[in-house]
Amino acid sequence: MKELQEKIKQYGTVLPGNVLKVDAFLNHQVDPELMVKVGQEFAQLFADEGITKVWTVESSGIAPAVMTGLALRVPVIFARKHKSLTLNQNMYTADVYSYTKKTTNRISISKKYVDPSDKILMIDDFLANGQAVEGMLEIADQAGVDVAGAGIVIEKSFQPGAQELKDRGIRVESLARIKSLADGKVTFMED
Repeated sequence: MKELQEKIKQYGTVLPGNVLKVDAFLNHQVDPELMVKVGQEFAQLFADEGITKVWTVESSGIAPAVMTGLALRVPVIFARKHKSLTLNQNMYTADVYSYTKKTTNRISISKKYVDPSDKILMIDDFLANGQAVEGMLEIADQAGVDVAGAGIVIEKSFQPGAQELKDRGIRVESLARIKSLADGKVTFMED
């Protein structure tokens, strides 16, 4: 997705530890026009999969997930990272390690909104080591739902997450694939 790559080149900042900061348009300030296009792209890529729900993990995956759900005309569920007073029973849960925050969170999805006949599409802002998607896969296994695949806004292809998911038979569609962040410069797989 060329427009996304241009945004990354223009606004992305490479930080130490192979971290790409894209808070100008994706995970702090959100560019809604770009997110609509992201959602449409994922909807087109997974159009023939019979998706019934889109899942993501709060909070950075919510914007692209909602736009994908809108384009597919299906509900969106975001796995919560923190306990809620209103959502505290009958939950599917999994532990997820955050590469950028260096913390482990227990994510949860209410059983009330999951049906075993669901076919889900997982959406996330980044894929590096695959922990968020792995957590959603664990919940999907608990719930007995089918997984159509994972839609990733930005994939760090030099880290193992995408390949590990593909090795497990999970379809991964990434809109921007980063080959390297060496020397503070973003290099895409297509470059």
